[in-house]
Amino acid sequence: MTDAFATRLDAVRLLERVEELADLLIDTVDGGASVGFLAPLDRADALAWWKERAQGVAAGRLAVWAAHDGDRVLGTVSLAFAGKPNSSHRAELVKLMVHRDARGKGLGRALLTLAEEAAGAAGVTLLHLDTETESPAEHLYRAAGWTSAGVIPDYAASPSGVLRPTTLYYKHVAAG
Repeated sequence: MTDAFATRLDAVRLLERVEELADLLIDTVDGGASVGFLAPLDRADALAWWKERAQGVAAGRLAVWAAHDGDRVLGTVSLAFAGKPNSSHRAELVKLMVHRDARGKGLGRALLTLAEEAAGAAGVTLLHLDTETESPAEHLYRAAGWTSAGVIPDYAASPSGVLRPTTLYYKHVAAG
């Protein structure tokens, strides 16, 4: 793994690192990862998207971790907690991103493990996510023991605008 370490960001710290988080999001989209945006991603849009996340963090609906080495954010992962009484046992793993310069060193796996452990510590026993079918991210989730629940064709556009299938995954985690 890289020398980066991850910290959970509260709303204030998220806003303090918003420039670096925007850089990571832009790099991720430019690298072809399907994370909800089309390329080229405008910097103002990336900044605005991250600033909006601070509200969810402050309200406890979203947990965000950032892996960094010094002043540069190399990766991030988030958990979106369900807001309904009948779904308090589950959370969605969202926006696992690793900068292209830091890939292939175990950082994605480390962030995934961190989120899984944090979910369990928060009493969450079921995680779910969606990812572009046959993407590098899908291979990471399979290797980490996630189970495919099915594929939805033409679910989301890739950063280049091409409709691609998405695979839904879930994983049971131990509550801690």
